[in-house]
Amino acid sequence: MRAMQTPIFQLDAFASRLFAGNPAAVMPMAAMPEPALMQAIAAENNLAETAFIVRDGADYRIRWFTPSVEVPLCGHATLASAAVVMERLEPARRAVEFQSASGRLGVARTSAGYRLDFPARHPRQVEAPAQLAAALGARPAEVWADEANYLVRLASAAEVRALAPDFATLERLDREGVVVTAAGDAGFDCVSRCFFPKKGIPEDPVTGSAHCGLTPFWAARLGRRELRAFQASKRGGELRCVWQDERVLLEGECRFYLEGSVDI
Repeated sequence: MRAMQTPIFQLDAFASRLFAGNPAAVMPMAAMPEPALMQAIAAENNLAETAFIVRDGADYRIRWFTPSVEVPLCGHATLASAAVVMERLEPARRAVEFQSASGRLGVARTSAGYRLDFPARHPRQVEAPAQLAAALGARPAEVWADEANYLVRLASAAEVRALAPDFATLERLDREGVVVTAAGDAGFDCVSRCFFPKKGIPEDPVTGSAHCGLTPFWAARLGRRELRAFQASKRGGELRCVWQDERVLLEGECRFYLEGSVDI
């Protein structure tokens, strides 16, 4: 069987420079491949997410895969996909919409990068799972949860930055991931770190989807709808966030790292 050649782009998303933010692969396709093939490609790419995009009328369909599973929502790979569309495939465009498992996701150019229009998540306060404190190595001040993740507030940004979790124990919890946060330092309104061992991602460098819950959470506490957020992973990433009730706007930049093609 003859191999099919398809473009591939790798970008650092939510980053103002290379080697920061969250790397994502973006693969524009003529038609959406079978899920097993997309999963195999994502495992081969071995990045937090690979986005597959297909032209659909005036806009695009999008799906995201980690090296081990398909996910219903991904911020940084959507940001990277929008940059590919507006800087490589259709450079005259100023905005694009993606049809996804989480509905329609809009991305528009801004003076400083791109702004994503995503669905808000509304966590509710819950009792801490029995193993959570031991898994994190820190005592939660509060534990909240939405349909996807536990959201754990710690007493300080320093505690968030110092975490060294037990990923095997986190993987046994009954949520896809654990988002740990505290009031911000260094001029930021909040800081966070995100752990997704169930998805094959022990720590995600910068997580747009997590800020769909973090933004309403901190906006309510701080009494304002616009926030500066920092994800304190080793690579680090900054997001500008706006809470609009059922939607969250996330703004960030992208940097192209690799452009080429693959034979499938």
